[in-house]
Amino acid sequence: MRHHPSPPSVPSPAAAPPSGAAAPSMLRLALASLVGTAIEFYDFFVYGTAAALVLGPLFFPSFSPLAGTLAAFGTFGVGFLARPLGSVVFGHVGDRYGRRPVLLASLLLTGLATVAVGCVPSYASLGIAAPVLLLLLRFLQGLGLGGEWGGAVLLTAEHAPEGRRGLWSSFPQMGPAAGFLLANGLTLALSGLLSDAEFSAWGWRVPFWCAGLLALAGLWLRRSVEETPQFQALTETGRRAEAPLPEVLRGHWRLLLLTGGAMSVGYSVFYAVTTWSLAYTTGRLGVDRTLMLAVVMAAVLLMGLVTAPLAALGDRWGRRPMCLAGGAACAAWMFPFVALLSSGNPLLVTVGCVGALLAMVVMYAVVGAYLPELYAPRIRCTGAAVGYNLGGVLGGALTPVVATALAAGSGPPWGVAVYLTVVALVSLGCFALLPETAPAPVRARGGTGADAGAGAAGAAAPA
Repeated sequence: MRHHPSPPSVPSPAAAPPSGAAAPSMLRLALASLVGTAIEFYDFFVYGTAAALVLGPLFFPSFSPLAGTLAAFGTFGVGFLARPLGSVVFGHVGDRYGRRPVLLASLLLTGLATVAVGCVPSYASLGIAAPVLLLLLRFLQGLGLGGEWGGAVLLTAEHAPEGRRGLWSSFPQMGPAAGFLLANGLTLALSGLLSDAEFSAWGWRVPFWCAGLLALAGLWLRRSVEETPQFQALTETGRRAEAPLPEVLRGHWRLLLLTGGAMSVGYSVFYAVTTWSLAYTTGRLGVDRTLMLAVVMAAVLLMGLVTAPLAALGDRWGRRPMCLAGGAACAAWMFPFVALLSSGNPLLVTVGCVGALLAMVVMYAVVGAYLPELYAPRIRCTGAAVGYNLGGVLGGALTPVVATALAAGSGPPWGVAVYLTVVALVSLGCFALLPETAPAPVRARGGTGADAGAGAAGAAAPA
């Protein structure tokens, strides 16, 4: 039998609520999770779009255009570096005091930081303090978002019936697509309505200011969210973790590294399409900014639409096969993606971006259920969130910077294709070392006997 990493640390899927959750109740919870996550990712993505389009000249004016873009993407990456810290802080809250407080506090922090970014004066007005403030606020954005994902997916995963956990947990996985479309839709509208001078002077700030209203709406929607049955059970039995992070690091460090490595491909591909390609095509190839925003939005919209159906397939065929298929598809598509992108032809660029995001979402659709199922309930908020956000550091933080540097020469940026393919292969290897966690009938149908054994070993471990 093939050995899997740290079998005791890989529990089987957590038990569903005794009587399941009524459909209207699950729908309400899932929508609250989706809307809140969409708002948080709107806050995060609106910064990425601004970094690709205007932040370099405004906050790093003494740099060359390429160096300014790299510096802007550097502040963009700080948000990813903050996300694991946010997952530690909010994961402790979620495992110790409940999933619900995480949902409210993380949304408030990210919303306030985003509004503040829109108020920071440019380098011309404030000097070196301007990029420093930008850096600090980006850090706070990442801190809040690092807590959001764990709370949102556990809200659905721990309420959902066992056989539909993948489907319901895909709602927060649609949040990034919804947030991106909202952020870029507003940026696209402003870009079309305003002149370049007006957009650079003040238009880019409007999406940041709108974050305040969106945060208030999200807090209102989440005000009546109920605590999850599994956390209530941990509280009633006195089995909550006293120190979740030390427990995760001491007993499950290998699982943590594997989940972080596995998630890196999703981040790398998504930000290569939505952030780096935007800067590359508009800056290097001269593609119209409004047209390129529309292309990327169409690709993200399609990704969002197929997320739930793919997650339902994960309930039927298992989480791990979907992740392996998605990782392999990403590895196979990165060279075609770069070739199509470097053509500068809008139709070919669209095909390249759509293909990349569809390959990625095969994996991404199921991880909302998969990652929480890999960790015992008492440390789940910390373990799943830290693993997920470690992938953000390895993939999201580095990809725009590395890709921009690799694309600095003339000709198609094949170095970017090599980099993304390597990331995909590393993630594929990590997924191969992780066990299946889907319900036993799914494992039996898929013939994953060794994986089922690992899951069963974890099931016997106390929660």
